[in-house]
Amino acid sequence: MKRYIVIVAGGKGLRMKTDIPKQFLCIAGKPVLMRTIEAFDRWDSNAEKIVVLPKEQFDYWNELCQKYSFSISNLRIVPGGETRFHSVKNALDTMPTEGIVGIHDGVRPLVPAQVIDECFDLKPGEYGAIPAVPVTDSLRQIDASGSHAEDRSRFRTVQTPQVFDLRTLKAAYEKGLPTAHSFTDDASVMEAAGHHIKLVEGSCQNIKITTPTDLLIANAIFEQNNAACQK
Repeated sequence: MKRYIVIVAGGKGLRMKTDIPKQFLCIAGKPVLMRTIEAFDRWDSNAEKIVVLPKEQFDYWNELCQKYSFSISNLRIVPGGETRFHSVKNALDTMPTEGIVGIHDGVRPLVPAQVIDECFDLKPGEYGAIPAVPVTDSLRQIDASGSHAEDRSRFRTVQTPQVFDLRTLKAAYEKGLPTAHSFTDDASVMEAAGHHIKLVEGSCQNIKITTPTDLLIANAIFEQNNAACQK
């Protein structure tokens, strides 16, 4: 079955406190977004890769591609939308109805191939899979009476790629359009349409880069992984 990757890269870098959007900051000498694309190209160079960018960033992206001599097969760019929901839908609207699609954050460049494999391994009758990791910090719920301890073993932190049957996801996005602003990720769109989503084991390396500290950690992981590959 044909495999597709939608990489959503609409960040503005507000928490990074920089004028450069976080997807264009560098890890080990190359923009984060390029590292993310390369991770999926290494996994499957034949998979079609669709990057969603704000239209006003197209020219800058093209300049970066020239600067870093970046060229990946089966890659195309589509304009983003008002929200993440609309950005993903813009990408889905350019795709056929048959296949399997993974939706990934453009600022998760360290996703391991094993995590991608697990997510894409949908069995007959399964409509979607998402990676998740156990919560390690203590949790407290805040309400009108104060705060209360929660059992962290009951919670998971969700990552990407979130992988789905393409036909089913496209239909779920059409159904969810009237309440687009209420969705936080693609799995919630599918669940709102009545579909069960399975959890697979994520990775502590699969971090989302949103702060300067995240960027430092990502650089350290990248260098460690490179050193391990050279041994």
